[in-house]
Amino acid sequence: MKQALWVTGASAANAVADMRAVYTWRIWLFGWLGRMLAQAVFFALLGRSADHASGRHYQAVGSLFVIGVFECLGVVSSTTWERAAGTLEFISVAPSRPVWVFFGRSLQWPVSATVTTTVSVFALGPLFGVTWQPGQVPAVVALIVLASLSTYCFGLFLGALVLNANGSRNLVANATSLLMMIICGVQIPVGQLHPAVRVFAFALPPTWTLRSARAVLAGDAAVALAGAGAAVALGIVWLVAADMAFRTFLNRSRRTGRTHYF
Repeated sequence: MKQALWVTGASAANAVADMRAVYTWRIWLFGWLGRMLAQAVFFALLGRSADHASGRHYQAVGSLFVIGVFECLGVVSSTTWERAAGTLEFISVAPSRPVWVFFGRSLQWPVSATVTTTVSVFALGPLFGVTWQPGQVPAVVALIVLASLSTYCFGLFLGALVLNANGSRNLVANATSLLMMIICGVQIPVGQLHPAVRVFAFALPPTWTLRSARAVLAGDAAVALAGAGAAVALGIVWLVAADMAFRTFLNRSRRTGRTHYF
């Protein structure tokens, strides 16, 4: 564990460098944050076409929370940057588990997503009738952090799968974002989906963090805790799956002496 923390911390220096290279505080605040809030407003406005207030309320909560999920999937693309940087060969011969290298190198996404979602939920929420009691705020913030980290772990797994297919990284990230928007309960309740689709929805962390957020708003602590527990478990499962995928890819690289197969 000590080695994992050290490797993650050292690799996170890449995340800091990437963030500084792409954004100044002005560009992040007025460019990126503005864009993400506009996206949240767009989807939340779809709730205005619902036939009743509960439908508008449901869609607003989902739309305000989900923007951070999209941001965390940036890890799919940034994982493949290691190939362009020419560092995969060094990672393949390093003695530490590769998952901790990749976990640290893209931490800018969940950190930024947490801030973005927090602003979205608390600044835009009242515009759509979503207000939180003071005692609910710590639970909501904790759920935002959990949503970012658990989705990040899922995205890390996808990044491991496309590590050998650079050209598909943006396609995979964007397609997954749209899929989550459709099946994770953002606009449509998961219970209204086909049973086969619900199986996939329940395997994705945002399904459970959204359920928990709505439960917190309704004052249902039991449902909120159950959803948070499921999101934690899924985050760990997807992180383990990412570890296995990275090790499989790099073990093959050691055997063949190549890190590219297409």
